[in-house]
Amino acid sequence: MFARLAEHYRSVVEDLVMSLRALADGLQQQGFAATCYVCGDGLDGHGASFVADLGDGHMVRFLVSDYGISWVESRNGHELVKFEGAEAIQELQRVAAVLQGQAVANAAAVSAA
Repeated sequence: MFARLAEHYRSVVEDLVMSLRALADGLQQQGFAATCYVCGDGLDGHGASFVADLGDGHMVRFLVSDYGISWVESRNGHELVKFEGAEAIQELQRVAAVLQGQAVANAAAVSAA
């Protein structure tokens, strides 16, 4: 049972790493400063560090590895909130949805102009 759970967690980490890379690329295309550094050779999904500057001194950092998952949000260098595990993933989803909504709104404004 424990071996199966460990393998499942590694799979979750792998999926998160791929999603973080895609999110960083999407944010960069929208003009945000965003990076995703992958641990190791990048093929095994051992972990990643995602950092994005959302403007006005608002930064988010998402770390995922075999050791855990965390989300830290700060403004002007002061930590506002930190989440671990499932809460961290939910916060990442919330921010990604907001940013996707902004991208859709920006695309609609450009096509209307």
